Amino acid sequence: MQTQDYLAQELQQSLASALIDDKINSLPDLQPQIIYNDYNSGSNLLVELLQELQTCKRFYFAIAFITQSGLICLKECLKLLQEKNITGDILTTDYLYFNQPKALQELQQYPNLNIRIYTKENFHIKGYIFEQNDYYTLIVGSNNLTQTALKANKEWSLKINSLANGALINNTLSQFQQMWQEAMPLTDIWLKQYADKYHSLQKLKRQFATVQENISTNDIAPNKMQQEALTALAKLQQDNKQKALLISATGTGKTYLSAFAVKKANPKRLLFLAHREQILKQACKTFAKIIPDIQYGILSANHKDFHKPYLFATINMLSKEENLTQFTPTHFDYIIIDETHRAGASSYLKILNYFQPQFLLGMTATPERTDGFDIYQLFDHNIAYEIRLNQAMQENLLCPFHYFGITDITVDDQEINDNSTFNDLTTDARVTHIINQSKYYGFSGERLRGLIFCSQIEEAQILSQKFNERGFNTIALSGKDSQETRTNAIHKLEQKERSTGLDYIFTVDIMNEGIDIPAINQIIMLRPTKSAIIFVQQLGRGLRKYPQKDYVVILDFIGNYQNNFMIPIALSGDTSYNKDNIRHYVAEGNRFIFGSSTIHFDKIARQKIYQAIDSAKLSDTALLKNEYLQLKQKLGKIPSIFDFSQFGSIDILKFLDKFKTYHNFLQKYDKDYTIRFNTIQEEILYFISYRFAKGKRIHELIALKLLLKNTSHLLMDIKQILITKYHQEFTEQIKVSLIRNLTNLFTISNEQAKFSNCIFIKENDNDYIISDIFKSALQDEKFYFQINEILDFALERYQKYYQNKYKNTNLVLYQKYTYEEVCYLLNWPQKINPNAMAGYFYEKTTHTMPVFINYIAPDKKRVDYTNEFLSNTLITAYSKSNRKLDSSDAKHIYNANKEQNKLYLFVRKPSEDKEAKEFYFLGEITAQGNPEFAPKYNGFKILYKLDTPVRADIFDYLTTITV
Repeated sequence: MQTQDYLAQELQQSLASALIDDKINSLPDLQPQIIYNDYNSGSNLLVELLQELQTCKRFYFAIAFITQSGLICLKECLKLLQEKNITGDILTTDYLYFNQPKALQELQQYPNLNIRIYTKENFHIKGYIFEQNDYYTLIVGSNNLTQTALKANKEWSLKINSLANGALINNTLSQFQQMWQEAMPLTDIWLKQYADKYHSLQKLKRQFATVQENISTNDIAPNKMQQEALTALAKLQQDNKQKALLISATGTGKTYLSAFAVKKANPKRLLFLAHREQILKQACKTFAKIIPDIQYGILSANHKDFHKPYLFATINMLSKEENLTQFTPTHFDYIIIDETHRAGASSYLKILNYFQPQFLLGMTATPERTDGFDIYQLFDHNIAYEIRLNQAMQENLLCPFHYFGITDITVDDQEINDNSTFNDLTTDARVTHIINQSKYYGFSGERLRGLIFCSQIEEAQILSQKFNERGFNTIALSGKDSQETRTNAIHKLEQKERSTGLDYIFTVDIMNEGIDIPAINQIIMLRPTKSAIIFVQQLGRGLRKYPQKDYVVILDFIGNYQNNFMIPIALSGDTSYNKDNIRHYVAEGNRFIFGSSTIHFDKIARQKIYQAIDSAKLSDTALLKNEYLQLKQKLGKIPSIFDFSQFGSIDILKFLDKFKTYHNFLQKYDKDYTIRFNTIQEEILYFISYRFAKGKRIHELIALKLLLKNTSHLLMDIKQILITKYHQEFTEQIKVSLIRNLTNLFTISNEQAKFSNCIFIKENDNDYIISDIFKSALQDEKFYFQINEILDFALERYQKYYQNKYKNTNLVLYQKYTYEEVCYLLNWPQKINPNAMAGYFYEKTTHTMPVFINYIAPDKKRVDYTNEFLSNTLITAYSKSNRKLDSSDAKHIYNANKEQNKLYLFVRKPSEDKEAKEFYFLGEITAQGNPEFAPKYNGFKILYKLDTPVRADIFDYLTTITV
């Protein structure tokens, strides 16, 4: 706990920094700030509210408008507050009858919350007050408690901190208490009367909306995405392309888009292909809305409309020889294939090989396949348009979702895992757990309409039976059920009346795709996530917009599954397989998901995912080969280094870490790659890829780019570029470090021999020019191109990740560094053996001491001297063994100011990335007080204060106990 004097001083600094001069150093968390919803900066009010709620002792909300959509954003946190018995006072109103009765009713269920209704005057306040341990936080502005106000709308709120004696917080609390005394407690009687009036008004609004819709004579028009796709399709046809692939997320209107495209092309005969009759019927209705004056027919097991000009056919029926030969190869002018990712099957290929249309359009949300078949080649790699889930959410084409990662139960002290038996998955305890969570998180709309995805058919059947025994109306469907049974079940799920309808459909895989049920408002996942593609397909079942459906609830029951790391990959759409990106999304997903949607993991589920991320082998050769093949198929060529990031594929650095160079990987695994280099060229390419490709320092990259241009005054040119383009000084320390890096003198002796040909410069008239060996290697144009490409890639990474340097260093807060990288980024003259670096190392010529901590949570410690975060600004550490209190180590640490030493903190979890041993850089530290002797260790204990509080997601990850 921080002292009041310390806090008062920090608050004064923060106010001075925020209101007088932003160059004044202060704690960012204490500075007054405007909170606004902005995806690009990762800012929104929801994140701020959740952070404050998780640490507060008590809270006070004065909120005019509260909806279920706003409340569900806080539900995971409200559950924790109830468990901790943290009290909250919530003051709201009946003003304009905006508040949803269900939301007020849900708030009543929390025994730790006090709810009052202010009815005296027009109440339009939006204020949030949090009592923390030593101070108060006030957030006041324009944001009501709705999903759009918390995450998506353009709104402003001011956040300011105050000690308990501050006039601002006292006046605000006084005003709150005055209104609280004038307000009435929320009671069941009042709520019923309010609900009756509310529902009457809502009925009138719906009637008025229906009238407005009926008198509208506007034709259905393409949305923004569809307009862009139609333009792209038209361009392809103008260029005489005869095939095109449309990649579009579920719910974004692929079928409508294809109808618009057909209307524009105006073919005489159209063939629309799908794998299920139900899809055809839905597509046929859509086309009839857009192109009404055409005769439509269906070719399926139940319909034989062979001679209609616009024919909608199932693959199975048309692929039969007697049906296929009813048509000539050129009978259809325009052919559309829905769910095109299935087109590798023999039945699809038989049809495609038979017909010769003027134009072939394929549509899919997920073109990636795991069997190696090249879908892109079927369409000559002509991608007309691509809109993935995140982009569709950004364009507001989909219904918002609220995802909750919930810990699955244990059975006989065993966690549900990949090997759990059928009996474990269908216990009464698990059924109770699922039902309790589904009721707690609820749904949006008039009644529940849900899908439940299971691992096994028997599991789905037994769970459905047990749900029915507890009063639910459910059915289990599988591939064994007829189309009629499925269609009937979907109708019952969609119908208004619950008594003869369904609450849930339990299924294994058949509802993953090709089913349009917009009314779905809750999805439950009871199976491990083994594929991001399938996860998104199942999530997509609930993303279609529907009247009176403000959002869809996604409940993912997370066991101890090996592939849990796939969940954040699927939710984020980030397929780089970068572990830091995945962890960041788990901790801070609400900063990085578009629109009003939210992501929440309970504590244990989050720990399980962190554990899966740490143990995942995301540089596995099979994974790299598969991701490479997917990208190559998409492009129709060998991908360049830049193609991986441009097309959202796996991080190219994984290839460099695994195979030394991308060239080595291609040489080994792609027979189409025929480029070969001599041993010197391969050595140089490896050295540059290994040492500089990550782009962590700009100087070597500038130097090597200049050498490619054969500069005759290297140092002079570097200095000029640093000043004019990067606004940096070219200090003597950096210059010496640079020269040693480029002459292979920085490294240790055995590596000097290993890279003996990696001397890039030689002296020339008090400056440097390109060395003979490097100049000779560059005579090969293909080698020159690859060196230039890797340097351009590194420069791009520098500008993206490493240009916002910390103080006067070459380091960036929260980026990760190896021992070796720390050595040269701190301008040390020599690389130090990693064993000597362990713990800390003082380098006398630069007066710098990096402190390296392998962080193990206190309750997991194996010895008495494990380090511990006391807060996000304080951490304990230990000296090396056999160090006395008056040793030189202690003097370097405790007399840092006197010796002008700079101490920097680097922290990692020993469980993660054991091979790389990369540490998060957490900034400058100073030792507090005096060293404390540690007799069992024969050393001393140190308390360090961080100059900058650790960022929330990094702190969460480092201090979370993995299970």
